[in-house]
Amino acid sequence: MTMPSLFLSHGAPTLPLTDTPARAFLSGFGATIARPTAILVISAHWETSVPTIGAVDRNDTIHDFGGFPQALYELRYPAPGTPAVAARASDLLRADGIACRVDRSRGLDHGAWVPLLLMYPQADIPVLQLSVQPHLGPRHHLLMGRALAPLRQQGVLIIGSGSLTHDLSEFRGHGPNDPAPAWVNAFADWFHSALASGRNEDLLDYRRQAPFAVKNHPSEEHLLPLYTALGAAGENARAERLHASSTYGILRMDVYAFRAPDESVRSESEDRLAQTMS
Repeated sequence: MTMPSLFLSHGAPTLPLTDTPARAFLSGFGATIARPTAILVISAHWETSVPTIGAVDRNDTIHDFGGFPQALYELRYPAPGTPAVAARASDLLRADGIACRVDRSRGLDHGAWVPLLLMYPQADIPVLQLSVQPHLGPRHHLLMGRALAPLRQQGVLIIGSGSLTHDLSEFRGHGPNDPAPAWVNAFADWFHSALASGRNEDLLDYRRQAPFAVKNHPSEEHLLPLYTALGAAGENARAERLHASSTYGILRMDVYAFRAPDESVRSESEDRLAQTMS
């Protein structure tokens, strides 16, 4: 069973408690794809100097935020870990010349557990995380994904969890279902066009080429997981946008699936879901 790789925009930590199109999409999404043997999440909320892989027996739920409703802090996602997949992932990275470390204590930050709580609420699929290195840029993260690609053939679902746009300086004053401003949509439209047409070199140079790139990403950590998900589908990956919406105006909540050219574009269940969303 070969899994796609995914990029998910996880939005604000309150996503599970907020009635938005993105929450509705993610709540039904897990049932539309084959059940993975494990889930590897590259989260924007774990930054390290060297790629680091979580290898725990049972994941703690990290509430890595403040000032939110108490109900959010009561949510837990006690998914099992998978040290064996962590060892395989570290071997793959090292075999491609990418130094990495293993962390045997860290649980899941909200970049991982917020979307997974909606997709797989039973928390019964093993989950591990991989950190990002913002100082190393997009190409490094693309190459990490390519090194990890064999995991997909073993039923591992590789998820890049970040945000297609992420300028939090514009957050105040917006409601959860406010429309996105033009500068947000212009960036998202450019990125979608580049992904759909396979313009990987343009994507790697997005800060120079995409409209409002630095405005939408004052720092890169929330976009870098997309490159790892893209890389995990191989050199000629095909991209398909499965969902597009915005939350609080400035957060585009787009979801992408990536597959190799010889893999089916999507399953029948995904087709049915796409029809309901159109």
